[in-house]
Amino acid sequence: MIYKTKYNSPLGVLSIASDGKSLTGLWFEGQKYFEATLHSEPKTDDSLEVFKSAKDWLNRYFKGENPKISELSLAPEGSEFRQKVWEILCTIPYGSTMTYKEIANKFGANMSPQAIGGAVGHNPISIIIPCHRVIGTNGSLTGYAGGIERKIKLLELENCLVT
Repeated sequence: MIYKTKYNSPLGVLSIASDGKSLTGLWFEGQKYFEATLHSEPKTDDSLEVFKSAKDWLNRYFKGENPKISELSLAPEGSEFRQKVWEILCTIPYGSTMTYKEIANKFGANMSPQAIGGAVGHNPISIIIPCHRVIGTNGSLTGYAGGIERKIKLLELENCLVT
């Protein structure tokens, strides 16, 4: 069974999904790939402890605090390659950025930044798995499924240098 709740963030309504124990999704309503990993109609249940923890985490994040990703149990659905990319995203420190090329280099010389971009773009747990911290080699703010304006706001919230 998949469960769902809503969270009203300063940047728009977020849809949060869980298997009852771990977070499986977090999307801005209407974003690209919105709820793409939900394979059945979720049951709305605002009372789950996993949702309370996620909402508390998000409240602290949007207040400018730096809650740790490890505070939450995450279970994003994706291929082995995507899982590895998302694990790397979780290592990007709050207030920092990493380029698609830097992530590609962690896989070896033959990995394309475009392949990394595809995995980053399909991240099903936005904000918590910080795909917004990935930028182009020249510092460009490209490729955020939630929209570039939201990416800018998230990076500004973290006091990242935005060019």
